[in-house]
Amino acid sequence: MITQFPESAAWLHALGDAAFWLVAPLVVAWRMRGSRSLDDEPLHVPDDAPLLSVIVPARDEAHNIERCVRSVLAARYPRVEVIVVDDHSADGTGDLARRVAAEDPRLRVVDNPTLPAGWMGKQWACATGAAHARGTLLLFADADTTHASDLVPRAVNAMRARGADMLSVVGRQELGSFWERVVQPQVFAVIAGRFGSTERVNRARRARDKIANGQCILIARDAYDALGGHASVRDRVAEDLALAQRAFVAGRRVSLVLGHDQLATRMYTSLGELVAGWRKNMYAGGREAMPFGGLGQLVFPLLLLIPPLMSLAPLVVLVLGAFGLVPPGLVLAAAIATAAVLVWSLVVYTSMGVPRYTLAYPLGAAVLLWIVVQAVARGQRVSWKGRAYLSSAAK
Repeated sequence: MITQFPESAAWLHALGDAAFWLVAPLVVAWRMRGSRSLDDEPLHVPDDAPLLSVIVPARDEAHNIERCVRSVLAARYPRVEVIVVDDHSADGTGDLARRVAAEDPRLRVVDNPTLPAGWMGKQWACATGAAHARGTLLLFADADTTHASDLVPRAVNAMRARGADMLSVVGRQELGSFWERVVQPQVFAVIAGRFGSTERVNRARRARDKIANGQCILIARDAYDALGGHASVRDRVAEDLALAQRAFVAGRRVSLVLGHDQLATRMYTSLGELVAGWRKNMYAGGREAMPFGGLGQLVFPLLLLIPPLMSLAPLVVLVLGAFGLVPPGLVLAAAIATAAVLVWSLVVYTSMGVPRYTLAYPLGAAVLLWIVVQAVARGQRVSWKGRAYLSSAAK
């Protein structure tokens, strides 16, 4: 027993040093329990269902627009119109959409007017689409989404069953390239850690704990107009989150639901797009969802750095230990922490459908760290698709 005691003590000490890496994944997993899916909603919708207007803002989306609108037009819903808002595209997006419109009168393409001062592009395009919409239900869908035929009927039924004024669907992320498969799981793990499951979000009693997915938002027309539409969030980077929070504060019922079998999105197709896209949203958008008011926003940059740094730190210690630069006890703690990060990464990458990329998690964490550093350095200044903005939080 005497010879075993130092070894046992060393293990206990190492476990204590690695406690954060052991406990944090368990906390996130616990917070993710209980999400609900559109799979549980009925498919049938009565023939007298209200007219649904699907609004698709599109700027330089030639590689996505036809697939998107054709999938929307295939919805198993009796009354639907689709409005594509061509937001000054330079790649023929509008022409492609008009070709589809020539085949199906339910699709209209409108040109977005010149962007007014104080507006962000997507919000202005959504507002333009809403002005042309005739439906009593509005569905705002990003051009990079693909809709299964049962998305609309199940979403409408979910909205009715929950008595919701606004319902947002979280779909499946399509990961095509190497960098998407390595980096995207890292980003979505951070988001999951912040907000938790759909039902945790739905039960939240604070506005800052509410979130929506701008890729697919279904909202009643009367509620949309009462909130001021997209004009009310015209200068917010995360307009989806801001709209959900505004609706909640106004006493409207907001609901979030999974729709992995009904909605697919390929947000970015290259490392450059990944960096530019998340750099736009990571700081300026995420800061708006921080609790504790000004204090939360003040420490937010440090909180953003924690996930990638904590993924990389144990590996750095192991490398230093290989050269004898850190004590053996710290090396043991780093080995335990690395094992914990690896197991958690396997869970995350498997949930995103790319388990084979688990061992590349250090590369994904390094890219995420680079994105965070750039985002924090830019602050509320954001740019996207040739436009530069200053989000409202900086004014």
